[in-house]
Amino acid sequence: MKIAFIGDIVGRPGRSIIKEHLSRLKNEHKIDFVIANYENASHGFGLTLKNAKELFNSGIDAMTGGNHTWDKKEIKGMFDNFELLRPHNYPDGVPGSGLKIYDVCGEKLAVFNLMGYYSMPMVDNPFICATNEIEALHIDGIKNIFIDFHAEASSEKRALMMMFEGKVSAIIGTHTHVGTDDFQISKDTAYLSDIGLSGCRDNVIGMDSDVPLRRFMTGLPEHFEVTNKCRKILQMAVMQISEGKCTDAYKIKTFDDGREIITQAYKEV
Repeated sequence: MKIAFIGDIVGRPGRSIIKEHLSRLKNEHKIDFVIANYENASHGFGLTLKNAKELFNSGIDAMTGGNHTWDKKEIKGMFDNFELLRPHNYPDGVPGSGLKIYDVCGEKLAVFNLMGYYSMPMVDNPFICATNEIEALHIDGIKNIFIDFHAEASSEKRALMMMFEGKVSAIIGTHTHVGTDDFQISKDTAYLSDIGLSGCRDNVIGMDSDVPLRRFMTGLPEHFEVTNKCRKILQMAVMQISEGKCTDAYKIKTFDDGREIITQAYKEV
């Protein structure tokens, strides 16, 4: 199977560039299943019902969340009706789930959403959670496992990779909105510390730059806003997976000015 992952979709610019290009990219790269992170998709914070429908209609098959999952209250009633996940290591009793199993090309694919500790809301230990769930998936015979690790610290993301390389198909980080240059395949596991945002690329992490600059100068809090006038980018990782192993991986960066850059993941030897 060939799967793709789109990182933090930020506001209308992120949704619009996905709507414009995703169908073409799926056809050109023969992608079977698309996962995306929704936590910034509606005005930069959370996800509305309207925008969820828009993104699924654009060709996304399943969506993961993060620390902004709950910013739009309507999401609590959406988990039963849409292929939406939230970080699995929230405490028991929280609506939704962070682990779902899909049938893709005659094989089972587990999509697993985790959130880190550092500078994040209260969650259970992601490393213990991952250990328990991955062991259970292996017992059930499910080998194809994709993890979206929504975390601030690259050290947490890297540690998760070191724990589970060779045991899962892919671990890709989200949350910082800034793409990293460490896409690799190690022991048949694809790893990238952060895929980077899809949305505005000419401001501060997809948000209008005026407020962040004032905050850095004064220390006073203000609400971030997503501008609709910007240069846009779509960032997507594509992975070929078979029998739990990632055999090939690359990243596509699609710009609204017509450029497209493909970067191959390197293999550890």
